[in-house]
Amino acid sequence: MSARLDVFSSPTLGNVFKHIIAAGKVLQDSTLPAATQELVRLRASQINGCGFCTDMHTKDAAAAGETSVRLNLVAVWREATVFTEAERAALELAEQGTRIADTAGGVSDEVWANAAKHYDDEQLAALVSGIALINAFNRANVIIQQPAGDYRPGQFA
Repeated sequence: MSARLDVFSSPTLGNVFKHIIAAGKVLQDSTLPAATQELVRLRASQINGCGFCTDMHTKDAAAAGETSVRLNLVAVWREATVFTEAERAALELAEQGTRIADTAGGVSDEVWANAAKHYDDEQLAALVSGIALINAFNRANVIIQQPAGDYRPGQFA
């Protein structure tokens, strides 16, 4: 299986991805915990059916010390006892922010208020930005059918 377009040889797609990656690097300097960022990226990628990003963020999180139990339970976080209340709030925000078309009004006030109980304004800004960026990557990768499975942790660092 190969992608419909080669991200690395397309000047347009490569340039767009370069800018999305640069925007994502801003989040590395935020106070939003790195583990929360990876969990959110993984959950959005699962929802969007992006195999490449699911592969990438599972492997990057594992390389950063995330446990296999937590990674295996991200898709069913509501039933899992291994996530903090703050992580659960971030995962719920990621789900509603990814599925905006599924409900009138997008992210509910209740979900936003719950996230705001656990994160300050700058952390919320990082969450919103991270959710938006991973959704952009997911959509592009799904459209071009970027294959999954060969990613190596830190490959694009």
